[in-house]
Parts: sequence; C-alpha cells; structure tokens
Amino acid sequence: MGKTEEKYEVIRGTMLWQIAGAFYVRIQGMAKQHGIRLHEEFDEHDGGDTKYIVLLIDSFPVATCRFYEIDKETVLVGRVVVLPEYRGSGLGRVTVLEAEKWIKELGYRKIVIDARDVAAGFYEKLGFTSGEPLVSDWGNFHCVRMEKNI
Repeated sequence: MGKTEEKYEVIRGTMLWQIAGAFYVRIQGMAKQHGIRLHEEFDEHDGGDTKYIVLLIDSFPVATCRFYEIDKETVLVGRVVVLPEYRGSGLGRVTVLEAEKWIKELGYRKIVIDARDVAAGFYEKLGFTSGEPLVSDWGNFHCVRMEKNI
C-alpha cells in the first residue's frame, strides 16, 4: 500500500502517551534532521493548555502539530511536522485541517502561524495569507507570519 493510500488515525493529543507521539515526530522529523537541540525544539508552549494533533498509521505517530491561545479569539499553530518518509503524501495538510477543525470547535476565530519561508506556499493553499514580513531567523530557518480567519 502506498503512502497516500495508507489509513491514518487522527488523535487530539491530551494524554501523555498521545503528546509523546507528537514529541517523537518532532524529534525525528525536525530536531534530528536539522540538528535542533531539544531545549530549542521544546519550549514554554509545550504543556499546560497547548493542544496537539497527532496522525497515526498502524498505531505509529507520523505527523503532528500543536496550537495554543494567543488571546481569546486567536491561536498560534506551530511545530507542523511530518516524518520524512511520509512527506508529500498529504498528511501535513490533514494535520493542519484537523487542528483548524478543533480550533473552530473551541470558538477561536483566527489562526496565526510562523511558517518557514519555504513552506509559505503550502499554507497559502490552505487559505493562509502573509500577515507580516519576516518574523524571525531561527538557525537556518527564515519565518514569516501568516494568518487565517476562520
């Protein structure tokens, strides 16, 4: 069965084992691949009221993202990661759309994301627009702020 044909399960990560799945994908798909130290990848937004989406294939985590409240109407989505062997299969899109669905259910009206400049086109296809010029340079990553009203 090809990557795009594999059946995935969506988890709204609230329990420790589910959040561990999100962390695994982030370690394997970003930290290890790009040489990001764990204290840089994991920050003050991991834990507390942060919510996680985790996609599983055969009970194994393959994609994730997190989001947290900025204000009563706005959340920030970040750490969108798909394991390298599953990239290009549409799972990144599913991950972001599942987060958006949950965010709507929670009553928020706006999503912002600090996207790597090389991923801006991906987010534009999902309805995000550039809200501000360059937000930050983080290591080798150049990020732009994007937003979407929902």
